[in-house]
Amino acid sequence: MIEPTTEEAKGAQKAMGFRSYTGPLLEGPRTVIDAGSDAFPEALGAIPHPPERLYVVGDPAALCEGLAVIGARNATPYGLACARRFAGRAAERGIVVISGGARGCDGQAHRAALEAGAPTVVFLGGGCDQIYPASNFGLFQQVVDGGGAVVSEHEWDFPALPYTFRKRNRLIAGLARAVLIVEAGLPSGTFSTADEALEANKDVLVVPGAISSATSAGSNRLLYQGATPIVDDETFDDALHALFGTLKQESVQEGAGPSRDVLLEALRAEPMRLDRIMETVLPRMRAADRTPARVQLRLAKLEQAGLIGRYPDGRFGPLTV
Repeated sequence: MIEPTTEEAKGAQKAMGFRSYTGPLLEGPRTVIDAGSDAFPEALGAIPHPPERLYVVGDPAALCEGLAVIGARNATPYGLACARRFAGRAAERGIVVISGGARGCDGQAHRAALEAGAPTVVFLGGGCDQIYPASNFGLFQQVVDGGGAVVSEHEWDFPALPYTFRKRNRLIAGLARAVLIVEAGLPSGTFSTADEALEANKDVLVVPGAISSATSAGSNRLLYQGATPIVDDETFDDALHALFGTLKQESVQEGAGPSRDVLLEALRAEPMRLDRIMETVLPRMRAADRTPARVQLRLAKLEQAGLIGRYPDGRFGPLTV
């Protein structure tokens, strides 16, 4: 398609009822990198339809092959926890975490990288002066301050439009050596990024979800189509080692661990509402715990421990994998 000018795009944005960003601008070094220049990322030059130039706020050196971690905007606590867990684990090994800066899983991935003290890269749908979502401005400034980069293929003030996000996804997949999908529905922008990764001959890693969860329908479909399943820390470390040559960090088990928790195991397998828990899990619990009051007390303790949470639809489900 013919790219509209910035003014034409602003007109289209207004006609669609979108509001232009009018908040503060990101502070930090600004660089324009033309395709073919020494500073242009080699990985992006090799993708189908490479960008003509990149507009960068932050350190252009952060634009190296890394791991893309993406997922649903309206993520469940499970998806958010997976994004944070695996992005942090990659960042601790010196791998640049790449994502789209969206609410939900993307934002959690960037935050986990920052907490690990590693640079992270945000690809925006619009220009770098048209922050979207505006609520993530503070996060994006932290990315720049932390040695990472906020990047767009559009001019600084180019507005974010629906089609620009789909175009943006090819850049996320293109700079990454592999794409990790922690949660994706059908259809979704996350699922489209997986398509871009496959077209660019990149590996796709997927965290499976419950077959009853709409937010994991796309993830599970990708697994059915042959994506690499990430089912625990060890399989993730194996994937990183194969992709980046990083050393696995062996964990040390301390003791035999807690006794079997029927309720926690059931919720990790399938998030459930309270009535279904009473119907299917309560009969399998220890005799001493087999009362509604004891079940609710156990749910409260698991929530306090950060092992489960209450999902927006009322189900209880895991916060960790």
